[in-house]
Amino acid sequence: MIRTWQVHSAKARFSEFLEASLSEGPQLVTKRGVAAAVLVPIDQWRQIERMTKPSLKDLLLAPGARSDALVPARRERRRRTAPTLD
Repeated sequence: MIRTWQVHSAKARFSEFLEASLSEGPQLVTKRGVAAAVLVPIDQWRQIERMTKPSLKDLLLAPGARSDALVPARRERRRRTAPTLD
């Protein structure tokens, strides 16, 4: 069961909030009664990151186009103004 903290409570008792995350697992933060954020232990966060990023092997063995994920997007070129002849 995820424990819920109001923002002002989490701020005022941050050490307790952090310890609860480390010992009990994810802690939910609400702002005006609406879920706003979750504090998770770092090992759990890294596991989530690994699960969401495909490995190079997965990309190369994928059935679709592979180049889009491997090549970073290009930045837009800056155009120079043509010199004026006086």
